[in-house]
Amino acid sequence: MSYFDDWRLNSPFYDETHEAIAQSVRRFVEREVMNDIEAWESAHEVPRAVIRKAAQAGLLGLGFPEEYGGSSEGVDVFHKFVQTEELARPGYGGFPTALITHAAGLPIILAAGPEEMKRRVVPQILAGEKLLAFCITEPSGGSDVARITTRARRVGERYVVNGSKTYISHGMTADYYVVAVRTGGEGLDGLSVLLIERDAPGFTQTPLKKMGWHINDTASIYFDNVEVPVENRIGPENGGFAKLMANLNLERLHAAHHCCAFARVALEEAANWARDRMTFGKRLVDHQVIRTKLADMKRRIDATQALVDLAGWRAKENRLGGADLALLKVQATQMMERVARDAAHVLGGASYIEGTKTERIFRETLVMAIGGGSESILLDMAGRHLFSKG
Repeated sequence: MSYFDDWRLNSPFYDETHEAIAQSVRRFVEREVMNDIEAWESAHEVPRAVIRKAAQAGLLGLGFPEEYGGSSEGVDVFHKFVQTEELARPGYGGFPTALITHAAGLPIILAAGPEEMKRRVVPQILAGEKLLAFCITEPSGGSDVARITTRARRVGERYVVNGSKTYISHGMTADYYVVAVRTGGEGLDGLSVLLIERDAPGFTQTPLKKMGWHINDTASIYFDNVEVPVENRIGPENGGFAKLMANLNLERLHAAHHCCAFARVALEEAANWARDRMTFGKRLVDHQVIRTKLADMKRRIDATQALVDLAGWRAKENRLGGADLALLKVQATQMMERVARDAAHVLGGASYIEGTKTERIFRETLVMAIGGGSESILLDMAGRHLFSKG
């Protein structure tokens, strides 16, 4: 039984082109990933050689402009969904992020960066030769973008940057960092976006040990009088908020699908376990309480996936608002947490031992609930937008 195939085959949003992408990514994962992924998890890093192979297989450039080395002709948000789905199949939550972290920061460069920056940086990223990190979160502000304190003071044709960011994926290994900084006054109107390179004097990093997502490095990064050329600014000075919010909205949409994908991994492992495990003289799945638990898990996943697919269609039509995406991400993270918990109960003691997919997924539900905006922040944002006006 494959829940991965069923959801695509029974949705009006997917056709043979999406299936072709799914099968292509699946072949790459089986050929280049499955034999070594546990070693990468232990090493806390996917080798650069593997990232380059992923680029050669077309994974890094999916949906990005062809003139910079991507493939965008006929590509929509649903092609990206199926790519995430197949990268989730091994059950390592940080693996999709390790390969496609650039999807968070690269759209800002493409939308607002100077042409010289695009020509210099984007092809390197899409070829897997360089890594890109996206840096918003700070120790003092968390999900609250309005409280960013990292400051970039303009001195002639350079900015001098001081401050810090934390919980940055690829924080230790990236070559380029898309960084939200404060160039103006307090609040949202004083924000700008800079591209900072890792070899800049005064730029340092500290690795962070995490509960999950071990396969993808995470760090705090520090700026001590880091000088950045003005031409490394992305978009207008004090005009970065709109770009950041547009990118965060896309991040939340894909995070919601990420939750569905890993919830399906947990359900599939639990269902297979229940069919094989014998208890009290019969298969675990032959106990009514287990069957109903599995059915309820599928109900939660399918309902959330339907919302994700609808949001994907609305995004294609430019009809999706930030409040809708905030609520969608909360729905998805709470669904993932419940499904992972129920899958762990089906597996019993096996889910508490390292080596099962469910054990990893259960550990990694929290990062989904926090990353890209915590549940509390997103619910409050949606509530203010939907109910406080008028």
